[in-house]
Amino acid sequence: MIPRKKPGRLDDVRSNGWLDAMKSSSPPSKKVQKEAGVEDFSDDAKCGYSSWMFKYPSALNSFQQIVNHAKNKKIVIFLDYDGTLSPIVDDPDRAFISAEMRSAVRDVAKHFPTAIISGRSRDKVYQLVGLTELYYAGSHGMDIMLPIRNELCTNDSLIKSTDQQSWPILAQCVHDVLKEYPRLRQTHGRKVLEVRPVIDWDKGKAVEFLLDSLGFRNSHDVLPIYIGDDRTDEDAFKVLRGRYQGYGILVSAIPKESNAIFSLGDTSEVKEFLGSLAKTMENQEM
Repeated sequence: MIPRKKPGRLDDVRSNGWLDAMKSSSPPSKKVQKEAGVEDFSDDAKCGYSSWMFKYPSALNSFQQIVNHAKNKKIVIFLDYDGTLSPIVDDPDRAFISAEMRSAVRDVAKHFPTAIISGRSRDKVYQLVGLTELYYAGSHGMDIMLPIRNELCTNDSLIKSTDQQSWPILAQCVHDVLKEYPRLRQTHGRKVLEVRPVIDWDKGKAVEFLLDSLGFRNSHDVLPIYIGDDRTDEDAFKVLRGRYQGYGILVSAIPKESNAIFSLGDTSEVKEFLGSLAKTMENQEM
């Protein structure tokens, strides 16, 4: 049984929070140490990194533990898109999923209900992924499985910039404009600013809705696994902790507090984890 820590209150969103976003890499490998700058850290910093990895162990190293806990349970997979299935890039429109990752997602969806929950519009995510066998929840889950696109909740009109120095000015301008619109609020994701309606809805609510739709509202025979890298994914991690079932997996090589249980270093480790899940099921079915 994995000890679960009490969910903490998320930090308030700051307009310059995008500065925290950066590409992640693999915690246990030399590659991650180099890309995350761990190789250049002092001994104390390396010790802190090791402590973080102890607190959020690799889902790959803990894979058998996860599989053992999943026995006699129905696994349900939830995935973020940007930074989880595709790398973080300067232009969100060019955040393409690789053929290998698409294949891994397709394979895991053959065995488990699989959903992508993204800040993008559902149509945009579907366009990027192109797999008909998945559940798609766009705009942080506000347009889950809707047959008609909801323009109020779509998130295609992201404010983008290639000049990092202009972000604080842009964020302040958006903040000033929104003072006249109390029913709208400014939030942030990876290298984007977003304007969202004030609705009590987030990725955590999307997870609950999908589990309910799949017939698992009060089920003890389900093991949800949510993989994500962004602050907005913390709501989903908190839901799984509150249910005392399932695992949140944070995609990050940079030590940071999270409501997740495990970690993965980057998209390549996400692909490996999904592939291992699919292969395990295939071996059990043989």
